Amino acid sequence: MAGRNGAMAMSREAHVLVVAGSDSSGGAGVARDIETIAAFGLRSCLAVTAVTVQTHTFAGRIETMPPGLVAEQMHAALAANRVTAIKIGMLGTAATIEAAAAVLREHAGIPVVLDPVLATSSGQALLSDSGVAVMKRDLIPLCSLVTPNLIELARLAGTELAQNEADKIQRGRQVLAEGCPALLIKDGHASDTQSTDILLRLDEEPLRFDAPRLAGSMRGTGCMLASAIAAKLALDESLETSVCEAKQYVFDRLGRAA
Repeated sequence: MAGRNGAMAMSREAHVLVVAGSDSSGGAGVARDIETIAAFGLRSCLAVTAVTVQTHTFAGRIETMPPGLVAEQMHAALAANRVTAIKIGMLGTAATIEAAAAVLREHAGIPVVLDPVLATSSGQALLSDSGVAVMKRDLIPLCSLVTPNLIELARLAGTELAQNEADKIQRGRQVLAEGCPALLIKDGHASDTQSTDILLRLDEEPLRFDAPRLAGSMRGTGCMLASAIAAKLALDESLETSVCEAKQYVFDRLGRAA
């Protein structure tokens, strides 16, 4: 009886559903997501989309899960827990994107943060061009926020890499016009002394979130940022507050790692 009561109590707590791949090094993927969400006092539940063999400098074998298995994991997590936000990372294939989107359509009231993981930190592609097209068509319109870095933004917009802020905003507006509700353009791949992430929404002025660029580096910062935003949304914070506090969290973690 005690075990049953404990399970029932846990199921009533707010959870963030993480839909992402595993990283054997622990530097990114679901390990980093769970760690980040726990830092905000929340529990995680999981749908593992892929198993990857990685170190901190090398990505090797990648095995994607069957799309139906990903959908079944999502259904089970949503049935077992009070999920108040969803964070999506690596999906790997067009079929998995379609499967995940079908589940999201059944739970339209839950905020969704998509980190569009299109390549590993070492540059290995994780989603084909046809998969990107399916992501834009079927998944992105269902999300509350998409968090591309500059390389991912270029792939989503079908353009060259943005060279300045005007380029970033122009490419971001293009993605918004294709059905994206909100876009946070991450500045982590730039090289100037200030890191400025830009929040874009239709018919609203861009919001800029500034922080000094730190000399240190850490894998999984994209996972951390998206998971932190999802955690704040799960706690019923506004999008602007969620982005601001998530960026501060990542900045603090990077500062400790520097």
